Amino acid sequence: MSEKALRLGTRRSRLAMAQSGQVAEAVRQVTGRPVELVEITTYGDTSREHLAQIGGTGVFVTALRDALARGEVDFAVHSLKDLPTAQPEELALAAIPLREDPRDVIVARDALKFTDLPRGARIGTGSPRRMAQLNAYARAHGLDIETVPIRGNVDTRIRYVHDGELDAVVLAAAGLNRIGRIDEVTDFLSVDTILPAPGQGALAIECAADHAELIAALGELDDPFTRAAVTAERSLLAALEAGCSAPVGALADLPPLSAPLERGDPQADGQIVKEMRLRGVVGTTDGTRMVQLSTTGSVPQTHDGAMALGRELATEMLAQGAAGLMGERAQ
Repeated sequence: MSEKALRLGTRRSRLAMAQSGQVAEAVRQVTGRPVELVEITTYGDTSREHLAQIGGTGVFVTALRDALARGEVDFAVHSLKDLPTAQPEELALAAIPLREDPRDVIVARDALKFTDLPRGARIGTGSPRRMAQLNAYARAHGLDIETVPIRGNVDTRIRYVHDGELDAVVLAAAGLNRIGRIDEVTDFLSVDTILPAPGQGALAIECAADHAELIAALGELDDPFTRAAVTAERSLLAALEAGCSAPVGALADLPPLSAPLERGDPQADGQIVKEMRLRGVVGTTDGTRMVQLSTTGSVPQTHDGAMALGRELATEMLAQGAAGLMGERAQ
């Protein structure tokens, strides 16, 4: 490849710019070429409607993919959880780098933990998935909370708490890590309490499918385990015929490593583990009805193996009545 600068398409939000900047630096290192960020406004950035109303699927992605198709950018960086599960033939998912912390977190007033929030606490989130699981947990543990739908970037959401409009908001640990605001977290929600969105904490680097040289270069950033895990999670989502705004949580992990890694134990890294556990949950947003199941199998060595793991669990969840808990299913 020539020394001409590579053009990286990114959303304009502070978080998107931060994570795209990190990818740009990694791409510079593997290619030796300069990388320039090309800011693109997506429908999801300009619409003030709640994601559940506008469908969620693809609203942060379509404009970036259109720019790729028109040749205005060479590659694009997405939050993987925003990607529709169907991959367009003309685009290649060239790399899925090592995943950040997939957990959800609470930013609450007075440095409160989730379980210490006062009765009637108002918790803001734009995610039906988070609402469903927070309400189910509260119901099961005698907590009295109200989930409040909100939109806006990280700054806007945290401001609701600082201004006293809400007692707490739920955000993704990965996003706060990437913008250097993880210190504002008052509680990390264990994945045993709240399963994250499929692909949460992972990034997707996409480029034109016919650009073999660039695909090979970007492939240097790919993490095979992260790819296998998120492929299984997204396969589950697709088999449930649910979009990314549906109340579906999923996480593929390595059971012996998960607890020590959540605690930040460096000894956990580097162990060889042969089994992957995939957990899935779907529920009504009021938390009254939930289907939560898991399956464990060999760590998938192929794309098809990871897809099969997701489909297998989805089939079991559908047999337990998952379809009736998702409201309007994705088309």
